[in-house]
Amino acid sequence: MTAFHMESGSLADGRQILYFSTEPETGRAGHADKRDLGDRVSAGELRYDVLRDEWVAVSAGRSGRPNLPVACPLCPSDGEELTEVPAPDYEVAVFENRFPSFGGFAEPGPPVPAEAPEGLETAMPASGRCEVVVFSDDHDSSLVDLSPERVALIVRALAQRTAELSARGDIAQVFPFENRGVEIGVTLHHPHGQIYGYPYVTPQTRKYLAAAERHRETTGRDLFDDIIESESRGPRVIAENDHWIAFTPYAARWPFEVQIYPKERFADLAELPDAFIDAFAPLYLDVLRRCDRAFPGEPMPYMAGWHQAPVGEGRELGRLRLELVSIRRGAGRVKFLASSESVMGGWVHDLGPETSAELLQKSSLKGAL
Repeated sequence: MTAFHMESGSLADGRQILYFSTEPETGRAGHADKRDLGDRVSAGELRYDVLRDEWVAVSAGRSGRPNLPVACPLCPSDGEELTEVPAPDYEVAVFENRFPSFGGFAEPGPPVPAEAPEGLETAMPASGRCEVVVFSDDHDSSLVDLSPERVALIVRALAQRTAELSARGDIAQVFPFENRGVEIGVTLHHPHGQIYGYPYVTPQTRKYLAAAERHRETTGRDLFDDIIESESRGPRVIAENDHWIAFTPYAARWPFEVQIYPKERFADLAELPDAFIDAFAPLYLDVLRRCDRAFPGEPMPYMAGWHQAPVGEGRELGRLRLELVSIRRGAGRVKFLASSESVMGGWVHDLGPETSAELLQKSSLKGAL
């Protein structure tokens, strides 16, 4: 098991920063943020879309966030180069996003009503919380370059954040995620991810919960268990160990799509036992390396996120799993989400799930196909 220690500090505008380390009492949280940032930036508002039955965050303040080219705000502070991380070094750092989509208040905001609001135009403060998770103090590294021990430390940090955010009272669902690659729209190359503490249960999760409930009512079985059993016998398994299985799903939507499930049910990362965390790290690194070898010289741009059960209603139906998707559809080619996908939600797979799975299965240390 990777050692796990946490120290808490604050930034110049009152935002919290946490340092997660394998060594105890590093003193990193004691480094002061010497910048003059003024007041913290709060998110804007939530507006309810009566046609789609969805909440939309409106956050004009996010337009001020850093974009390339810019001095990296995620590197450690060094002399007069002051960043979001005051310490001169770190292993994993987590801090409140300076330009949040949700929250930004000193205290938890008001909860989103459980029932659909009346009227055509309903707005409320965008409660919740947004955090940045920095995987390493090495600007030129990437998650795929890190050791299994570091990846395990990151997962333990995400588990701690999931537990704390779930207890706030204004967060309905916790979503840790990572975007990599300029093709995805990444604006900072320093290896990092984010955590969204949504004040509502997201539309995708509501669909998954409804499907799981229908399956249980129809068959008496757990939908996710049945998916694992079916995929484990199929041709699209990418990697597997005693605790996890990674596969391209039968009806994948993205050109490259990998689902990684624990072989036992856990609602979220906070419930994940140490043995599962330690087993996840090398398997996930193997999947990422396979992705990068699929097309030589072209690291795979991807979006990866943890599906977690809601904090409240529907929690008994949700299940922890990681989803990794990429718009890469060939050497030098990406898939654009055009009208069918973006407007109508009608997905078309460009390669065929079996073809993209085979590319990942056959990627080897000697190179791609």
